[in-house]
Amino acid sequence: MKKDIEIPVAKDVHVAIIREWNDEFLSKDWNAYIINDRSDTIEMVIVVSKGFDEDRKTSTMRHGIGKMEAKSFAKIELIQEEVLALDNEFFVTFFAEDKLYEKRFLFPKYSVSENKLQQIPIIEKEGVLP
Repeated sequence: MKKDIEIPVAKDVHVAIIREWNDEFLSKDWNAYIINDRSDTIEMVIVVSKGFDEDRKTSTMRHGIGKMEAKSFAKIELIQEEVLALDNEFFVTFFAEDKLYEKRFLFPKYSVSENKLQQIPIIEKEGVLP
């Protein structure tokens, strides 16, 4: 029955949007990263991202990250400046401890900006957490 279904809570996995220098284009770009702050490896990591508001939406992007060691991070995607004017959603699923975990991260419109930068653990760069 419903009471027998266990829904595990995904802890210590985060999505951050980092402001960093791009040597190729000689500009500062916004990049989304997934952070595994857990003490164990997570596997089959998949991130689905999209931007949206009342009348506009971006394409849905799917990223297969695969395996992430404990206390590690991986780049998800480059985020164009115009997309920050939309709500940005990242839906993360992964396996750990023989269970499927999922978590939704939402960056509301205009919540990612230079004046909201903070030091992001593990990555050791400035960025924004939801």
